[in-house]
Amino acid sequence: MRVTILGAGGRHRTEASLARALRTLGHSASIVDALGCRRRLGRWAEPVIRWQVDRTEAELLLCTRHAIAAAESTLRAVFAGRSSAFWYFDSLIPIPEPVLRLARLTDRTFATYGDQVEELRVSGVAEVHFLPQGFDPAVDRPVDRAPARYRCDASFVGSGQYPRRYAMLRAIAGAMRLQIRGPEWNGAPADLPVAGGTVRGRQFSRVVRGAALSLGIDALETRDRERRGGTSSRLWRVLGSGGCFLGEYVDNIEEFARHGEHALWYRDIPQGVALARAALADQELRARIAAAGRAHALANHTYAHRLARLLAGQGYTST
Repeated sequence: MRVTILGAGGRHRTEASLARALRTLGHSASIVDALGCRRRLGRWAEPVIRWQVDRTEAELLLCTRHAIAAAESTLRAVFAGRSSAFWYFDSLIPIPEPVLRLARLTDRTFATYGDQVEELRVSGVAEVHFLPQGFDPAVDRPVDRAPARYRCDASFVGSGQYPRRYAMLRAIAGAMRLQIRGPEWNGAPADLPVAGGTVRGRQFSRVVRGAALSLGIDALETRDRERRGGTSSRLWRVLGSGGCFLGEYVDNIEEFARHGEHALWYRDIPQGVALARAALADQELRARIAAAGRAHALANHTYAHRLARLLAGQGYTST
């Protein structure tokens, strides 16, 4: 099948990983950088986007949220006569209106969190499936060593504009050596140990290698956390990179990665700190979880595994 990914260009973008995964599945894959066209060409972007899509002779247009950069008229034109799908990666609830409009235009939508599935359906999206993100084994794989500046007890890689994360990070920082990296930390409390900015590509694996534990903290409080379901790509990237992951429990997460076997899950801050302390003191436990987690992720949770389901029009059970 000829698949064109409509979204953002760049070797560190998820779109590049999706293209690699599609090729491993035996499909032709190309990327049309709608976001880049819009930034460079402004109002002149629309005919260029149409021309680029048409020249790929796509049978399926797979959209990421960056396809929103194209005008609705352009999206309608390129979708005509082709199958289309939208894989929505963000965790936002409520879902922004531009995302809803894109979802309504495509034949089917795949959401990475369970509570988004119902919201999309209620908002008039005809076909919605639950499909968490995966990881790219070509990018997220273990490294032999990490620079000394990455060595710490625990690390967190994620965006800093979400205050919900601060309490857990502060508690971990009070118990052990923590390093925080990612964008948008300039406005965060000064007592949080921010060690660096955006982490791209193979740098992520070096950050994982340098830390005894890699943390996961949901960005947003939801209306019903027990029905949240799903996880960001952070889990799979850490497991693929050979790290020991300590993350926040959400409903059905152990159907993807089991506690004490592939990862560690906490339900509140005290429990999270206690699990972190115990894991930090038990190198053998961390090594066992990291090894089992990586094997499990490679066998079940790469982008190729996810895209095989997407191309079949199938998702997972969200709750």
